[in-house]
Amino acid sequence: MHKKVMKATVTKPKLLNGIKMGFEAGTVVLKLEDITPLKMMTEAIRISEKFRQIVASIKEIGIIEPPVVAPRKKDQDKHLLLDGHLRIEALKEIGEREVTCLVSTDDEAFTYNKHISRLSTIQEHRMILRAVKRGVSEEKIARALNLNTANIERKRNLLNGICPEATDLLKDKMVASNVFKVMRRMKAVRQIESATLMNDANIYSFSYIQALLAATPKAQLVDQVKPKKVKGLDEQQMARMEAEMGSLQGEYRLIEESYGTNVLNLTVSRTYLSTLLGNNRIVKYLTQQHPEFLTQFKKIAEMTSLGGEANA
Repeated sequence: MHKKVMKATVTKPKLLNGIKMGFEAGTVVLKLEDITPLKMMTEAIRISEKFRQIVASIKEIGIIEPPVVAPRKKDQDKHLLLDGHLRIEALKEIGEREVTCLVSTDDEAFTYNKHISRLSTIQEHRMILRAVKRGVSEEKIARALNLNTANIERKRNLLNGICPEATDLLKDKMVASNVFKVMRRMKAVRQIESATLMNDANIYSFSYIQALLAATPKAQLVDQVKPKKVKGLDEQQMARMEAEMGSLQGEYRLIEESYGTNVLNLTVSRTYLSTLLGNNRIVKYLTQQHPEFLTQFKKIAEMTSLGGEANA
């Protein structure tokens, strides 16, 4: 039996300690037919893994985060959908007719999407662990996430063999889950180095961790007897990668140590030269006597980074 549909009334935005509230204090139950989406759902979205997971989750445990709507100015019984398009589409697919919504005091949809925070790989692992500890069966979790129980087990054991320091470095990153399988072959110190390198490069793919494994000395592997096997690389190539990676890491640390000082020097120099070039007499003298200096001074004054990028 469906709940009785409550009509939303438009009220002036309330203030809390002088701050405008973003939502009405209560929720409202609306018919799906009275909610107008701001974007259309394509067939590609409907068959995507993410959408199938949302459908499975709603079937299993219902709506956790209510969609956000705003009353239409000309018809207060109708509402614009600001956030929750996939949830609304999923409800329609499973045959629901109503949904509980939050009512926004602002009808700007972009203000919601820009604050979306995706669930990272490690956060998902911790969520599953917490659910299991609270007595939720892995079968129920699998149904809610539209996965099989083997996948849930892999996600539950994701950080086995990964040191806490490396975990902390990657806790909020969208890391490919099979990256951790490769990291388990490394000792803790190398795991931390690899996590740091992934953060510096902003690359969290399986191919990248494979390259880091190839460049890892045997002394930094958990099983030093087991040979490293990386597709497309022989032992000689991996040995060269080890040497090159060691050299690159040394150079990177040197650059990292001097970067702050170099940026400060650039900022001071650029400011000083900009002041000089603002003096017409100095510019005239340089033009007549030292035009090559003037050209270089102008380049430095226009620099915005150590890479020499000028202002657009």
